[in-house]
Amino acid sequence: MSETISLTLKIWRQPSAGDRGNFGIYFLEGISTHMSFLEMLDVLNEQLIAQNEEPVAFDHDCREGVCGMCGVMINGQAHGADTETTTCQLHMRRFNDGDTIVIEPWRAKAFPVVRDLVVDRSSFDRIIQAGGYVSVNTGNAQDGNALPVPKDDAEASMDAAACIGCGACVASCKNASAMLFTSAKVSQLALLPQGKPERKQRALKMVAAMDLEQFGSCTNTYECEAACPAAISVENIARLNREFLCAAATSK
Repeated sequence: MSETISLTLKIWRQPSAGDRGNFGIYFLEGISTHMSFLEMLDVLNEQLIAQNEEPVAFDHDCREGVCGMCGVMINGQAHGADTETTTCQLHMRRFNDGDTIVIEPWRAKAFPVVRDLVVDRSSFDRIIQAGGYVSVNTGNAQDGNALPVPKDDAEASMDAAACIGCGACVASCKNASAMLFTSAKVSQLALLPQGKPERKQRALKMVAAMDLEQFGSCTNTYECEAACPAAISVENIARLNREFLCAAATSK
């Protein structure tokens, strides 16, 4: 493979939330195959600024695959074609010389476009605020053996906690459902003793907050799991359903 490639980029451009957007077409040459996808966008923006044009706005922060800030649809797939990979960790060696790459923001009613590739994901924050917390003492740490946790539960909780809240599950779902995200945040606490005090109200409040944000319903196509860069399992959705039904049946 060549060390550098030339690309045609079709990028969604939208000056603000209230404006109509459209695709802009850009050409890049000499892109190193060792670059990350976001570094490639940096090169494009440097080129646009040099030409006195508006750079492309896109979300990013740590660029290490852990913050959940980055995220775009790349040729119709959330974060691109690589599995368990964030946009910032996708490298240009996955593309060929002469490729056309279509880059769009997340498409969901609950994720309104702010500008270009930037979307407002504060709806996720409001779901967390509704019940994603515990009331246990947050002072000095207890002895490690004071609260025994079964190994399977501890591992399942840690797996659920790996969710970075990027929104790929919503963007990839045909219904724009947030069930995978919400179920991961409910599961990571429901599986541990520290999460028991708010267990029932957590499920009820977070599902209510999710519905209030107008996310779609889950129809079990599993595309959310396939698109998730943290490999969050749809088993968490089944657990959320059980938590919600139990809470609804036993809460006054």
